[in-house]
Amino acid sequence: MMNKSLQDILYKTGLLQLVGETDKDINFITMDSRQAREGALFIAVNGSRVDGHNFIGQAVKSGVAAVICEHFPETLKNDVTYARVSDSSLALGHAASNFYGNPSSKLNLVGITGTNGKTTTVSLLFRLFMAMGFKTGMLSTIETRINDLVLPSSHTTPDAISINKYLFEMLEAGCDYVFMEVSSHAIHQDRIAGLRFKVAVFSNITHDHLDYHKTFKEYLNAKKKFFDDLSPDAFALVNIDDKNGRVMLQNTPAKKHTYAMKMMADFKAKVLENRFDGMLLEINGIQFYTLLSGDFNAYNLLSVFATAALLGFNSNEVLEKLSMLPGAEGRFEIIRSAKKQLSAIVDYAHTPDALLNVIKTINKLRTGNEKLITVVGAGGDRDKAKRPEMARIASRLSDMVVLTSDNPRTEDPQGILNDMKTGVDPAKKSKTLIITDRYEAIKTALNLANKGDIILVAGKGHEKYQDINGVKHPFDDKEIIEELFEID
Repeated sequence: MMNKSLQDILYKTGLLQLVGETDKDINFITMDSRQAREGALFIAVNGSRVDGHNFIGQAVKSGVAAVICEHFPETLKNDVTYARVSDSSLALGHAASNFYGNPSSKLNLVGITGTNGKTTTVSLLFRLFMAMGFKTGMLSTIETRINDLVLPSSHTTPDAISINKYLFEMLEAGCDYVFMEVSSHAIHQDRIAGLRFKVAVFSNITHDHLDYHKTFKEYLNAKKKFFDDLSPDAFALVNIDDKNGRVMLQNTPAKKHTYAMKMMADFKAKVLENRFDGMLLEINGIQFYTLLSGDFNAYNLLSVFATAALLGFNSNEVLEKLSMLPGAEGRFEIIRSAKKQLSAIVDYAHTPDALLNVIKTINKLRTGNEKLITVVGAGGDRDKAKRPEMARIASRLSDMVVLTSDNPRTEDPQGILNDMKTGVDPAKKSKTLIITDRYEAIKTALNLANKGDIILVAGKGHEKYQDINGVKHPFDDKEIIEELFEID
């Protein structure tokens, strides 16, 4: 069991008022009153759904030794220490980091933020450093990894306590480097407060998460906060082909570095050859072959190369290892049927920009008269503004489109599709089908395909479920395609 002095845990939490003793050991830290137990510290956080302050009494009954909160409860128990702070979400991050011995400061922690490319970049960095012989950790949408140990992930960025627990376990396992996705939600909710990053990477920013952030400016500012909070000895690495890349650098105290394929930058890449089975790239004057395809992957590889360079690694060694690495699961993942002579591509593209990039890449790689049939939906309980835009992009750039259900969550799937079809130009309606059932939609797309055609199934990528009314039903796009390819 872990024990840490309460006095040490309260360091940098923004303490305003203290009632009780700090000379006591804490054996557990939680923001969930149901997990509260004897000797624990309970942090009352005012979340988006519930206010933890309403559960302080329940936590105290469970025997907690201390409480961090923004306002004290009416009744204070004599043997419990109460610490009042200005912002309990911010305090939670620092308290969690202190409780686990500030593991991020003892690791080379690299955070990747941006609308698109986070998962692929983090996955490539993890596998690159493993291939170079380092013990390595990863926190991503797909999975959390501690060397060869795989732990399932449910969010892009876990809560602050879970992050620090993972980092502590990675440190205990001997990890030198850790690569993590940093979402705008996590930045805004202070889930990364108290973490010390060695490198922060900005990939791009496009239309997404406006259901949460409300305006694009708020979304942009959430990303920018990540860079504003870096330490002077950290590296800030940004894509300046995205006009907002320079915005990230405006107030950061970190050392500033840039990458690009179009603009002048510290790290520069050029696609020399591009095929479905890989690319010939030139990065900072060195040519190498990669198993990945598409300009968006060229950006991902460039950011990986630049990150490794900033961490002090030899360019030739890095490119040699990168040339052997496949892409992340569910990211431009190609499934071929020799029997049917068809190619299906599964991709996580669930934003207009990501979908546009994937379809543009496929269209660049097409060599003859093969058709592109796109299957795409949009998630429920999320930003509605992107629904018609995604349907517009798919119908404009594909030979045929099947609009279908994604993760409807608590919304009516047909209502989501009604929103999507408003984006289809009248001239494109004849080549657009609407099939609510995702399995049937994929099956129909495969049946409509002729020899040599390409079927893009977008939106869910690596996900192994479909979220319907709070229940996650087993559903794997790749598995279904493989199954249908085997059927006559």
